[in-house]
Amino acid sequence: MNNQLLGYTPGNSFVYKLNATAKLLFFVLISVSAMTTYDTRFLAFVAVSSLVIFRLSGIPFRSVKRVAQFAALFAVLNIIFVFLFDPNYGARLYGSHTEIFGWLTAEELFYLFNLVLKYFCTIPLALLFILTTNPSQFASSLNRIGIPYRSSYSVSLALRYIPDMQEKFVAIRNAQEARGMELSKKGNLLNKIKMNVQLMLPLIFSSLEQIDSVSTAMELRRFGKRKKRTWYSFVPLKTADFVLIGLALLGVATVIALFFVNQGRFFNPFR
Repeated sequence: MNNQLLGYTPGNSFVYKLNATAKLLFFVLISVSAMTTYDTRFLAFVAVSSLVIFRLSGIPFRSVKRVAQFAALFAVLNIIFVFLFDPNYGARLYGSHTEIFGWLTAEELFYLFNLVLKYFCTIPLALLFILTTNPSQFASSLNRIGIPYRSSYSVSLALRYIPDMQEKFVAIRNAQEARGMELSKKGNLLNKIKMNVQLMLPLIFSSLEQIDSVSTAMELRRFGKRKKRTWYSFVPLKTADFVLIGLALLGVATVIALFFVNQGRFFNPFR
């Protein structure tokens, strides 16, 4: 897969064989659990498991390199701003003050570490779901858990169109570079941002025209006239899918149990 594109690509690993509904429920339940709790033990286990599953899925890292770089940059900026806005938040949160260097305390460092773990808990799972789930199966899974099929189909079309937009953007950028516009790593960062924004505007307008054409074609085919529909790509749940859903429910139950064990959302090793 081109490392510029982010979208579904066929594969043969065990992750591809899982039902889209099971993968969706697992991703949502585990992500919500990881975002809710600040128990480092649970977050570390989910983070390591996510990375291991991503490794076993057979997806090459180069296919998500850009996304990983952007997520890393966002995580670093988030941690810096959290620390700058309130460097004593960790000390107040854990009820102790262990100074390491200047304003930096062990409590604040531990809190920031938990924030980093949350990224490792959710981002690999999100990428796994996007890269290994057929958009049509994703739409049928959304409809199966109760979301109206019109909305489900809209999400499916969006997922199908994202790689096309990325491919068009790369083609436009390469054409502009051939005409002398400096968009490589050698250019000035601010100028590259400005030029990329200029390239995005015509792409957005052309995309809106295509969306209007697709909507008109679907209306002419009487899409959405009935309350229910069948799905050509529907796949029944298998044993492995029920195991995956069970693991997700186990994760939710673990977070609930840890809430009572820790007497709150936070695991406090400084007591």
